[in-house]
Amino acid sequence: MTPAHAPLEATNDFVVKFANVNGSGSASANELFAKAILRMGVPVSPRNIFPSNIQGLPTWYEVRVSERGWLGRRGGVDLMVAMNPQTWDADVAELEPGGYLFYDNSRPMPKSKFRDDVTVIGVPLTQISNATWDDPRQRQLFKNIMYVGALSALLDIDPAVIEVLIGEQYKAKPKLLAPNVEALHLGRDWVMEHLSHPIGLRVRKADAVGDRIFVEGNAAAALGCVYGGATVCAWYPITPSSSLAEAFQKYCQKYRVDDEGRARFAVIQAEDEIASIGMVVGAGWNGARAFTTTAGPGVSLMNEFIGLAYFAEIPVTILNVQRGGPSTGMPTRTQQSDVLACAYASHGDTKHVLLFPEDPRECFEFAAAAFDLADRLQTPVFVMSDLDIGMNQRLCAPFAWDDARVYDRGKVMTAEQLEAGVEFARYRDVDGDGIPWRTWPGTHPDRGAYFTRGTSRNPQAQYSERGADYVYNMQRLLQKFDTAKSLVPQPVVSQSEVPARHGAIYYGSTSPAMAEAVEQLQAGGIALDTLRVRAFPFPDSVLDFIDAHESVFVVEQNRDGQLRTLLVNEFGIDPARLVPVLHYDGTPVTARFIAGAVAEHARPAAAREKVA
Repeated sequence: MTPAHAPLEATNDFVVKFANVNGSGSASANELFAKAILRMGVPVSPRNIFPSNIQGLPTWYEVRVSERGWLGRRGGVDLMVAMNPQTWDADVAELEPGGYLFYDNSRPMPKSKFRDDVTVIGVPLTQISNATWDDPRQRQLFKNIMYVGALSALLDIDPAVIEVLIGEQYKAKPKLLAPNVEALHLGRDWVMEHLSHPIGLRVRKADAVGDRIFVEGNAAAALGCVYGGATVCAWYPITPSSSLAEAFQKYCQKYRVDDEGRARFAVIQAEDEIASIGMVVGAGWNGARAFTTTAGPGVSLMNEFIGLAYFAEIPVTILNVQRGGPSTGMPTRTQQSDVLACAYASHGDTKHVLLFPEDPRECFEFAAAAFDLADRLQTPVFVMSDLDIGMNQRLCAPFAWDDARVYDRGKVMTAEQLEAGVEFARYRDVDGDGIPWRTWPGTHPDRGAYFTRGTSRNPQAQYSERGADYVYNMQRLLQKFDTAKSLVPQPVVSQSEVPARHGAIYYGSTSPAMAEAVEQLQAGGIALDTLRVRAFPFPDSVLDFIDAHESVFVVEQNRDGQLRTLLVNEFGIDPARLVPVLHYDGTPVTARFIAGAVAEHARPAAAREKVA
């Protein structure tokens, strides 16, 4: 079909989206496509959008190809691989003018189902598959590999690279190697024979990946827990965090088993989230580095134990892979919607340390750092990942670890200190940082013991309802939280090349789209300074950044502007100075969305000033 719009032309800079049916076996084929381009030295950023049921509903796999290295969602689709009739109309509508529609034309489609401004590419995948294989399941599975082969011809992807990947994938199942390679070439050969005109999108070998690695955030965080000294994980399965606990167990089986074959770790799948956090609190009280991994609904159930750990001052690490809420919400969609729930988790006056990783590398670093912070501060620490980071493979810098690094266990009084007569008062601030000394059970036969309670007490850990004792303890906890400001990862500030009236604050998985949006805004004449928040409590530099700008956009992926609310609440600033930019449909935010929202506000303000 000849399009009424000039076909798009781009090399190593386009977006491909696969529309499939969940349970059809398409995931491995789509991942094969993305990794083949990566092996050719071109950065890719794939995102899997899948339903929360087992099979039958629509699923999408979007691949951003960008030699420049943009890893966020751009917005728009240049090539749609439409393999799901149920979503055909919406998928076709998503194409950019001049884009390409690839589909299985084994059965004819009415002309009304197409657009006259896109190029249509039909390949009889079902027909070829049915003529080659008898088994219905094989026909479906190999049809997926066939469209990868067809795309390799259309986009000029080296088939030898794909063959190597297939060999790696089926190394343990050699019988599947030959039929998969055959399916690859069936699709490729058909295109080479029947479609004489290549499309305007092309993959060209490059050297733009460098030494970066390709890994999921959940696997990275699990490895960070191992390196951070964790020996106990208690968890309850919940999307999208389950793979984190599973990866931790896999790594522990490799790194936490001694020479005699004894496991030096405990991974416990509890009966529910309440039990899992209770086990972690108990392990932390005993001196183990312990964590749980969960998502929003799990945090809701854990609130009472979180409050106990905060008030009794027990180190606990919680890795929250955020998803759409509230309630069950959208279990397989991404959001940044647990910020307030975690910052103030539990009843009463509580404030918790939050860490906001932007990619798998920071998932690794922050997971490891969380155990040091929890021990140093004697408090719960949350690592606030999300589905976009946790369950999608992302290019990032290689992980680094200093083997000389010593774990920070904080103020733990030893038997020698107690024997020497050092005074021990479990909840007394001895040096002004709000952090008291603690002991581990069994440290000394008759000194250093105390009663751990969730009720009010005096500095010696004795039960007390005296107002003065309660206030002392609560103010000390605030002082400890203030101490955390200098211990947590500090913000990352980027200055515009020219003086900027506006600033933007963002965090977590918004990062890759934000970087691209800043460049788009700059090209449109809008200068923007940015600050990436990496932790709560906010260091004073965050307030300094806000004060230096007339207005500051707060970009986040939730409905209520939760980080913005936290900024207003903690700094007591005028809410009008913080302009919310909110994206919360469950898909990762795009550079186009951010740039459009900022420009819509910034340009009218500039126009009003010019008129005045």
